[in-house]
Amino acid sequence: MITTKYYGKFGGAYIPEILVSTFEQLVNAFEEAKRDPQFWKEYTAIMSNYSCRPTPLTYAENLTKHLGGARIYIKREDLNHTGAHKANNVMGQGLLVKRMGKTRVIAETGAGQHGVATATMAAKFGFACTIYMGEKDVERQRPNVFWMERLGATVVPVTDGTRILKDAINEAFRDWSANMDDTHYVLGTACGAHPFPEMVMYFQSIIGKEARKQVMDITGRLPKRVYACVGGGSNALGIFSGFLNDPVELVGVEAGGKGLDSGMHASRLASKDGSPGIAQGYKTYFLQNKDGQMMETHSVSAGLDYVGVSPILADLKEKGRIRFEAATDKEVLDAFTLTLRKEGLIPALESSHAFVQAYKEAGSLTKDDVIIINQSGRGDKDIFTVADAFKDPEWMKFIKKKAENYGA
Repeated sequence: MITTKYYGKFGGAYIPEILVSTFEQLVNAFEEAKRDPQFWKEYTAIMSNYSCRPTPLTYAENLTKHLGGARIYIKREDLNHTGAHKANNVMGQGLLVKRMGKTRVIAETGAGQHGVATATMAAKFGFACTIYMGEKDVERQRPNVFWMERLGATVVPVTDGTRILKDAINEAFRDWSANMDDTHYVLGTACGAHPFPEMVMYFQSIIGKEARKQVMDITGRLPKRVYACVGGGSNALGIFSGFLNDPVELVGVEAGGKGLDSGMHASRLASKDGSPGIAQGYKTYFLQNKDGQMMETHSVSAGLDYVGVSPILADLKEKGRIRFEAATDKEVLDAFTLTLRKEGLIPALESSHAFVQAYKEAGSLTKDDVIIINQSGRGDKDIFTVADAFKDPEWMKFIKKKAENYGA
């Protein structure tokens, strides 16, 4: 029988019988790796020489002056290889795939960053790779699809359901059920059946370990607050894990979309619309109706457009350890612009949710306080979405000309 794990009343492994032996193999491989000191050394070495870690903790001097109050520091996961925190998880899982002797990896992706990271890992380790991506996300994240395919991955647009992240996850599980012997599913966030929530948090904890040391070395004190965006929860748990045992307030920011009263958002923990349920192998808060059917979600950022959330975050929310807020699409675009103009940084639209809440609160703190914002990814991948959201006329003219050239 598979060993499972709960976080309070959340988590578990609600999986079909056909996958039990595969999950047992993964649990055993992960537990053995954690007990092996050489594994973490191998992991940190490859993240150092291949992925440019540690990523810096950047002092946002201009934003600090502009907003007043707390000193603002930004953890620069956008400088990680592939442009986001996603590489931390996939490289760790890639090392586990080698230990298990498998030759093919599959993954789901929303914004495309996890897909690009998985395709990169597959190229590095020599694995065959298939990426499932909702058809809607394929359309709005075409540059990332381009790079996945150039890296050698097969990208499969998913046309079922709402054609976004949750549907891509469902399709990836179907593939895994049919190809268990040689295939590993590189789940991209801290969701799903055990051991995925714990495993993804384990690899992403490298963010928090670095950030805690860096802020102590630079300022000589712990931060007052740490902010991170929350979709599934991998970047948030990554940085929060470094401060869970400290007197530091942790703030997770979900996708408020068109507003929490609009029915067009992806906020499971900060809104009244989330409720406990079981889906996709685990128990957590989902956006679901009274009959347990999953509701449609909306966010300007594809990576936060997900119906569930990590069971670890659900537990920490109920325990009061993490405060959850939501940022609307408009607030996100405003924070994106402010960050760009004041610091010359281009945060991903996902990351920009965390910036929204930090900017709201920085001015109410003292000049002796320090806050950290996790910039989980780079924003240049969002150029189509951002340009469309701002209705940039020059960009539209450029795209129209490009389309005419392709049609010639």
